[in-house]
Amino acid sequence: MALALAGRALAQETREGRRDRDPEQMRQRMEQFRQQAMERMKEMMGASDEEWKVLQPRIEKVQTLSRQARGGMGFRMGGRRGGRGGDQPPEAATDREQTDVEKKMSDLQKLLQNKDSKAEDIKTALTAYRDARAAVRAELEKAQKELREILTLRQEAQLVTMGMLD
Repeated sequence: MALALAGRALAQETREGRRDRDPEQMRQRMEQFRQQAMERMKEMMGASDEEWKVLQPRIEKVQTLSRQARGGMGFRMGGRRGGRGGDQPPEAATDREQTDVEKKMSDLQKLLQNKDSKAEDIKTALTAYRDARAAVRAELEKAQKELREILTLRQEAQLVTMGMLD
């Protein structure tokens, strides 16, 4: 949740015309937000430094898989992604490789943008996208279960209220 807020803050700055930041500055700022969010999470969970060494990798795995499970949801109406620039991805995302879910969504969007695309091609791409998301959701459920196994009841409840666990 904290990372989502950080991302929104960066996106808002971009929309407000602060496009003069170079990608390295954006990466550094995003990393700073991420570190601050993780520190706040550690405090909210009441985790000691030793506990956090075990918890943090599992929490980060759940966060990563959660983002992947939502993959492609950054697309706007008409399949456009990013800001006013049209189909360009957000600056912070341009330096990383697309996930399988994002690739499948991109393939589907390309077909939908072409009015001459065949129904069978759309159906195939839609099925591939759904299958990729289902695979990530299965991985996410496993990662959430592995995280729950090492949490206290209070820590689990904190992560539920943060939207990280169901």
